[in-house]
Amino acid sequence: MEVDLLILGGWVLCINKKDYKEGGVAVKDGRIIEVNTRKTIEKRYKAKKTIDKRDSIILPGFINCHTHLPMVYFRGLADDLPLNDWLKKYIWPSEALYVRRRFVKNATQLGVCELIKSGTTTFSDMYFFEDEVAKVVREAGVRGILGEGILSFPTPFIKEPKNSIKRVEKFIKDWLGDDFIIPCVAPHSIYTCSKGLLKEAKRLADRYGLRYHIHISETENEVSKIKRKEGTTPVGYLEKMGVLDENVMAVHSVWLTDEDIEILKRRRVGVVDCPQSNMKLASGVAPIPKILKHRIKIGMGTDGAASNNNLDLIDEARSAALLHKVYSNNPAVLKAREVVKMLTLGGAEVLGLEAQIGSLEKGKRADIIIVDIKKPHLLPLYDPYSHLIYSASGSDVETVIINGRVVMENRKILTLDEEGILEKAKRFRIKFSKVLI
Repeated sequence: MEVDLLILGGWVLCINKKDYKEGGVAVKDGRIIEVNTRKTIEKRYKAKKTIDKRDSIILPGFINCHTHLPMVYFRGLADDLPLNDWLKKYIWPSEALYVRRRFVKNATQLGVCELIKSGTTTFSDMYFFEDEVAKVVREAGVRGILGEGILSFPTPFIKEPKNSIKRVEKFIKDWLGDDFIIPCVAPHSIYTCSKGLLKEAKRLADRYGLRYHIHISETENEVSKIKRKEGTTPVGYLEKMGVLDENVMAVHSVWLTDEDIEILKRRRVGVVDCPQSNMKLASGVAPIPKILKHRIKIGMGTDGAASNNNLDLIDEARSAALLHKVYSNNPAVLKAREVVKMLTLGGAEVLGLEAQIGSLEKGKRADIIIVDIKKPHLLPLYDPYSHLIYSASGSDVETVIINGRVVMENRKILTLDEEGILEKAKRFRIKFSKVLI
């Protein structure tokens, strides 16, 4: 049988099915036709293009469930600060000064390059001028679940908060049905959105069957304020409001009570862990082992590069695995295999895309990455899951395939002008530094 692409190599990690030590994947019309042993795939198929990587790990593309992609242009701007100071004294003033359409377009190009080069094929974003983000994402050939940031005060994109829902609905209508762009509804948080706006945003998400992407219980201070004002936790507050259901993405979810966790489980809410941002801003440690024990959907996000400071999900995953071991004083907690699932199928479940992406299975979209293991720090190899989490880095990703299309090969991005994008980033730094001085 003739197919578009054959990927042949070493370990093939299917995530949800049997893995293959010497495996192969056949791809046609953007979808996976078969995953099997290398010998079987070679015997059954011939292809227009064959990628043969014997010294490799082949697995589903990573899924970044939460970021603010254009904030890569603020990388390293204001480090070593608590969340409130970081936001109010540096990030929000800088956004008011610089965030316009051209800024978002240029910064998104840089962010997408970083995503691709570290193996991320799908990401969920919350920022401003998301229509510009969408255009870049479409050009680059990655998948984006994109939500215009909704707040109860003016933003760079929406000057009149009363127009928030109307403007967001226009974005939804413009991109609904696209193969690569899936709109979502993204109210920033409880402390930046009124009760009425939170409810209105949920009604909009429900009207179109979209994800409701919100920061929740990120800091102890946030939880204390809500308790004083509403007599309950942020999760309890949203529960009383009737907002929580299987389409909600609860980002951070650091300061959860046992009752909160029971509510999230009952309402089938998805949780997104952002451990490096939580550590860097001293926000706390999310109860991920408890969340996993309760079989709550969970994926991983990097947050924005201004609070991380990179978009490398392998780096993020290693932080998660090691953090929970030392925090719980238990080296067996949060095993490598569990964390790899959070990066792939777990993230797909949080986004409601598990039928399409997140594992290597017949009929699913061919979102596949190839990690080169022929390197001193990756040999010898005994357990590919362990290697990915404890030895590898995003820079070991050699090839990225999205929807059956090769978007990076031999570390070269094929869909964007990487050199030009890097030059624009350097020019912005020079311009911004004059203002900072």
